[in-house]
Amino acid sequence: MAQLRTFVRRRNSVLGANIAARIAALVSLSVATLLVARTTGPAGVGVYALLRVLPGLAGVVLSAGLPGATTYFLAGPERENKRLPMTLVAMALAGGLLGTGLWALGAPLLHATLFPRLSLPLILLAGVTVLTQLIVATAKSCSQGTDDLPGANRVIVNEEFMFLPAYGALWGLGVHGYAASIWGLLFADVVTAVFGTGRLARRGFFREAARPSIDLARRIAGYGLRAQVGGILTLLNLRLDFLLISVLTGPAVLGVYAVASKFAELVKIPPLALTYVLYPKYARDDQQTAAAKARKLLPRAGLLAAGAIVPVWFAATLLIPALYGSDFKGAITPAHIILVGLAPQGIAAVITAFLYGVGRPGLNSLGMAVGLAATVVLDLLLIPRFGAVGAASASAVAYASSTLALVWLFGWVNRPTRTAAWRDGKSLSGADA
Repeated sequence: MAQLRTFVRRRNSVLGANIAARIAALVSLSVATLLVARTTGPAGVGVYALLRVLPGLAGVVLSAGLPGATTYFLAGPERENKRLPMTLVAMALAGGLLGTGLWALGAPLLHATLFPRLSLPLILLAGVTVLTQLIVATAKSCSQGTDDLPGANRVIVNEEFMFLPAYGALWGLGVHGYAASIWGLLFADVVTAVFGTGRLARRGFFREAARPSIDLARRIAGYGLRAQVGGILTLLNLRLDFLLISVLTGPAVLGVYAVASKFAELVKIPPLALTYVLYPKYARDDQQTAAAKARKLLPRAGLLAAGAIVPVWFAATLLIPALYGSDFKGAITPAHIILVGLAPQGIAAVITAFLYGVGRPGLNSLGMAVGLAATVVLDLLLIPRFGAVGAASASAVAYASSTLALVWLFGWVNRPTRTAAWRDGKSLSGADA
């Protein structure tokens, strides 16, 4: 514990602030989930969980992985390019509008499969959050890439917190049920986007910005597509079980599992903060320097994440039924199972930051693909028979598998021959991973 305290204290100015922001965001999300659970039941929580995932995923895909690439280009080789800010804005608007349009076209299919309890107008309204969530994600990445982590932290908090006053106001105005959840999500996105982009403007992000560049957009998309594969695979590892549970068992079981998953993912706060803080720092270093820093950090990062499991384990046992009611008591065992798989996440966080920072997002995607393969196979085998417990078991194996793959890839990419080849002329905009 003394080593852990020292580790956190040395990075308190950035890591501690990001951890605090993520805790505040998760508390807000937990309270929001609790409100939805108390007012609409497990089925309402299931719908709310899907709407927190699918629009954002659509925006990331259709913008060619823009949020993941933004930080690298703002912190790395293109940081002095005056055409970069408006290129990022143009890509965000194009991807968001395209996603909203495609969501509208697919509304009947979404109604028939994932959202049978929602009316078509509500599904169409939810599609607007494809645009708003992409704008929020891009603004957050712009703050991260321009070394404004306090600004990024505010976006992290606001995108979850702002749902609460919106949801409460809507109920006060007589808007209840699924409509309140969707309008609340949209309101939270709009307010957060206004705050985030306003801060960027005040800090001079758009000062002297030149017109968008198609060539620059291609390079951003090239990096983003490689990073996007890993981001999508990570999201699928996290949320594919949501979709499968919804289809195979129904929204009530999904609601229980969503609570278990979110509770267990509390231990991901320190690893996520590590990746977030280290990614732009490694982008400013050469590969050899970044690798040396990462090796030194790996043991302590692993210990930090593993040590967080114990308190969350006992908290899940006590707090889930107390907060959400007896209908959610079945979430305790799945939460415990997921926690076991999350034990090595500190190691995965450092390696992910390293691979992104040195321009090798494709290798991170490969590591995520290993976990996704485990997720798909085990979800299909275990969910029909064991429900939420089966999904939790699949998630635990997927987390562990991805981490092992990342450890191997970290060693592979830092072999002397590989490092020399990369240093002697590998292009970050090329096809290399």
